[in-house]
Amino acid sequence: SGAKGRNKPMSSTAEVQKLLYDTLKGDGAIMAIANGVYDRVPDNPFGQKTAYISFGSIDTAEDDADCITGVEITAQIDVWSKKPGKVECRTLTDLVRRKLHRASLELTENALVGTWVVLTRVFSDPDPLTSHGVVQVTCMVEEPR
Repeated sequence: SGAKGRNKPMSSTAEVQKLLYDTLKGDGAIMAIANGVYDRVPDNPFGQKTAYISFGSIDTAEDDADCITGVEITAQIDVWSKKPGKVECRTLTDLVRRKLHRASLELTENALVGTWVVLTRVFSDPDPLTSHGVVQVTCMVEEPR
């Protein structure tokens, strides 16, 4: 009877990840460098390019206030580059930071209060040929009751 599962609202973490994914995929400067943005990394994530982006862990913390169900969602976005040196990785990490920090974004089912990049790092991966960038994004979300 009816569309299966459509009665249930999308989880706030899933909706935030989709928003971050769509925002990064829709940015021409980011996608000029990155081959793709992945939740599940495929066998050949670099394709014809030397960089890609993937989602790491997503953590939540309750942040309720009077009459408001709030959640703080922190998403780790990983940037990978196999170009020699760390310049490409730093460039892509910075583009992601600038795209998401204090961005005016909106969710459909939940209310996005704000988005802040709280940390960026670039370091060598254990594989000495790959640079790894990390962008931690915290989103404050109000969920419907």
